Amino acid sequence: MASEATTVRREPLDPSGAGAAIQRWTLTAGPFEASVLTLGATLHTLSAPDRVGRTAQLLLSTDELAQILGPARHYGTVVGRYANRIDGSSVTIDGQNHPLAPTGGGMTIHGGPDGFAQRMWAAEPVEGGVLLRLHSPDGDQGFPGALDVTVSYTLSYAPGAGGELVIDYRAVTNKPTVVNLTNHAYFNLAGEGSGDVLGHLLTLDADEYTPADERQIPYGRTEPVAGTPFDFTVATPIGKSVHDDHPQLVGPGGYDHNWVLRARPADGGPARAALLEDPVSGRTLEVLTTEPGVQVYTANKFQGAVTGARGVPYGPFAGIALETQHFPDSPHHPAFPSTELRPGEEFRSTTVLRLGVS
Repeated sequence: MASEATTVRREPLDPSGAGAAIQRWTLTAGPFEASVLTLGATLHTLSAPDRVGRTAQLLLSTDELAQILGPARHYGTVVGRYANRIDGSSVTIDGQNHPLAPTGGGMTIHGGPDGFAQRMWAAEPVEGGVLLRLHSPDGDQGFPGALDVTVSYTLSYAPGAGGELVIDYRAVTNKPTVVNLTNHAYFNLAGEGSGDVLGHLLTLDADEYTPADERQIPYGRTEPVAGTPFDFTVATPIGKSVHDDHPQLVGPGGYDHNWVLRARPADGGPARAALLEDPVSGRTLEVLTTEPGVQVYTANKFQGAVTGARGVPYGPFAGIALETQHFPDSPHHPAFPSTELRPGEEFRSTTVLRLGVS
């Protein structure tokens, strides 16, 4: 059946205040809707119907600018130039060491204290969505090479087939550098502010994960998930083992780990990484990606610092992040898939969020 046309509209986040400089782009296709902010190229909201047609907003989100700039500064954002952790706040490329801006704990996380999530991106409409652009100069947060990045969000809907949001990343550089981009949205398929996600069912197309130290820096090896709390090869409630005394869970207080996805297709297209299901509402989220890993974070450390649209503070396990990306700290682990990008090459990454009902 033919897809319905997607409408795209632009407006300020807050016409009356400081948020007037931030554009909100809203994409609507049938009963599905997504909004994107130019600050951080943020996927701000995502709405979908349940099995009886009731629509809910599924992302942990706030319109309060002070929270967007503070405790919610990574909610739904595009994080880079290097998502996740780099140990020692340095990278060595072609024998040259490049000190990076530290973020504490002896590491650089999410590209540094002034990473892409804190930048204003230029935006323009494209068919079915919005395209955002960012120029990152040579030496930005210590990373070598001037990097030009684009991220597009396009929404589609075909009756009987559900909704699909495609996130497409591209980047080029003028010097050898490292790049790892992802989106940092937190999902609750019951609707934001509706409680925790411990009853959601999660399936991960991964037979291994990368164990990490107390700072969540991988040791550089992979381990099988079979027989551990990390086995989501079949649909399993998130809360089934999240409180186990497994040494990998005790420190972070739950899941904050990278899973090694099964081999991607030879044609380079997106393949399934994860399936998230809410048995109560019937909503489902299938995540497909070209990336080799997915970082799963179950919001273990949330302590109510952010209050969502329903007026409910977000506590532990209020949502789950499924961050499709390369592995944390890859520049220090040659056995991990490389994150190097060189002049003349193009960084390309695609993630598909497919919404439906069961």
